[in-house]
Amino acid sequence: MVPMLQRIKVIDSHTGGEPTRIIVSGGPDLGGGTLVEQVAVFRDRFDGIRSAVVNEPRGSEVWVGGLLIQSKDPACTTDIIFFNNAGYLGMCGHGTIGLMATLRHLGIVEDGIHRIGTPVGVVTARFTDNRRVAVENVASYRFRSDVTIDVPDYGRVIGDIAWGGNWFFLVKNSQEELCVSNAGHLTNVTQRIMKTLQSEGIGGSDGPIDHVELFTRPLNPDNHSRNFVLCPGGAYDRSPCGTGTSAKLACLAADGVLAPGEVWRQEGILGTVFSGSFRNDEESESIIPTIEGEAYICGEAELILDSEDPFRMGITS
Repeated sequence: MVPMLQRIKVIDSHTGGEPTRIIVSGGPDLGGGTLVEQVAVFRDRFDGIRSAVVNEPRGSEVWVGGLLIQSKDPACTTDIIFFNNAGYLGMCGHGTIGLMATLRHLGIVEDGIHRIGTPVGVVTARFTDNRRVAVENVASYRFRSDVTIDVPDYGRVIGDIAWGGNWFFLVKNSQEELCVSNAGHLTNVTQRIMKTLQSEGIGGSDGPIDHVELFTRPLNPDNHSRNFVLCPGGAYDRSPCGTGTSAKLACLAADGVLAPGEVWRQEGILGTVFSGSFRNDEESESIIPTIEGEAYICGEAELILDSEDPFRMGITS
């Protein structure tokens, strides 16, 4: 029997060190429903494609993937569904910056403001120079402040719960050293915090917390903070995390620490930086954050899914 080969073309980029892999052709047909309905179709009928694109042997737990979707809104340049090794993401800040780099690489976009549909709402993005992109994210807000949990064999942890396109628990009293050489320990700590949140049934207003974020003083005095972010699936964000920075801005705004239009420079675990600012949302008590960072195209590939390959849909255990 001649093996059947499915070919999927992808373009890879990284934003502040965090990789993004965008499917530009060969992806599944998700039908004509809303974007939220198309996510459900992806999950229910084509989840193997998600796994094949981001899991080993073609990827790893750190990859975030994205599927380009032709938007039904003529004002939108494209829609996008982001996903990783654990499932599907409502929004991805670094991924949107990488998406813009990919669209420019393909000759689809140039300068100007571009509307991008995501499952949690429309965001806008624009180039501020050749590689830098500013993304105005969905409305973000702090849901609860000073939530206290007792993490077994670790101690008391205090944090805020905030929405920045995904749900975050932002730890306020961390004494950990946030550096790459300490990443294994930091991953273990944040996973234990996540497990405690889950066991106590602590979540956001409409869903579970899927990210845990630690903070400390920046290494570069030009920046305001340094973070470490645990992502769904157990990997840590190599970038300063766009939705995590949005959640941080929401907390700073709620505390009156940062004013509209002021710039917050968020340093990530690799020392790369996202610049963040916000405006008030006129329709609610939320903020509208803008996150700016830079992305680099680092590869083009045609993934081949061979019907005779036992790992064609990725290694999942």
